[in-house]
Amino acid sequence: MYVPAHFDESRPEVLHDLIKQHPFGMLVTHTSGGLDANHLPFELDPASGKLGLLSAHVARANPLWREVASGEEVLVVFSAGDAYISPNWYPSKHEFHRQVPTWNYMVAHAHGRITIRDDERFVRSVVARLTRTHEASQPTPWKMGDSSQEFIDSMLKAVVGLEIEITRLVGKSKLSQNKEVRDMRSAGEMLKTLGEPVVGSAMLACADAKSIEPPQ
Repeated sequence: MYVPAHFDESRPEVLHDLIKQHPFGMLVTHTSGGLDANHLPFELDPASGKLGLLSAHVARANPLWREVASGEEVLVVFSAGDAYISPNWYPSKHEFHRQVPTWNYMVAHAHGRITIRDDERFVRSVVARLTRTHEASQPTPWKMGDSSQEFIDSMLKAVVGLEIEITRLVGKSKLSQNKEVRDMRSAGEMLKTLGEPVVGSAMLACADAKSIEPPQ
């Protein structure tokens, strides 16, 4: 991924937070048939290994777990949001007419080595943890015990676990940091008005931080 210095986000704790807040990742693998991508919810354990450990599961019918061997390098892409930016939203455009459209976004690329875990105990643990995490906001959280043991056992046999040790984290937050503070703030406010609060709020936070930076 191309990351200009002003868009670089290399702090592990920030990227870990992005992954936790937006855990639906795109797992990119290289198989005998070429490149492949699978979209999966991941659980992150930031304390395991040097840069964290990702866990997930796929359907047993998915050929991924047979086509990728344990130890192979993979990439998981996590996105925190994206939004189109019109040059009309920049005050400087109306003065100098030297702005063009762009697209802002926040992503984390987790490079790592995969381990296939065709292990019922591991799969049960991953499913239980993912369920607790994502049911927590429900008025009456669903739990595995709500279904019969026979049904849950049959469901678990139909999936295979994945574990990815993160070896490199690359982050990019493209939020118009290369623009004037007034342009960043104006575009961020417009995004929030248009119903894009994630990128809009991030742009406003960047504008606030940039406005208090000491002069270079």
